[in-house]
Amino acid sequence: MKNIIIQEIENSQIKKNVTICKSGDTVEVLSWIKENDKKRLQSFEGIVISIKNKGLQSSYTIRRVSQSEGTERMFQIHSPIVEKIIIKRLGDVRKSKLYYLRKKRGRSARIKEKIHKKKI
Repeated sequence: MKNIIIQEIENSQIKKNVTICKSGDTVEVLSWIKENDKKRLQSFEGIVISIKNKGLQSSYTIRRVSQSEGTERMFQIHSPIVEKIIIKRLGDVRKSKLYYLRKKRGRSARIKEKIHKKKI
């Protein structure tokens, strides 16, 4: 059980408007990068392969492949460095941790897209 003071501090730092995404979704994360005395936004687009939900320590692990080299990055959801998370595609997967994608290449690494039917 956490100390009441620590819990109050964590609750004050939690973001209120967080984009909710699931494993298998293709997302673009805009994060602030500091270079010398300048700050700029950098985007990282890839597939969400895992999510940890632990309050203030919640994080996404995002994987992308560029030039046949796989890259993974973890982003803290409530970090002030993360500016915005944009969902590009909704993935249709059955597992919550998609670590098997690390061994897949090309077409076998694709994820089906979830199709939403319009209600009339």
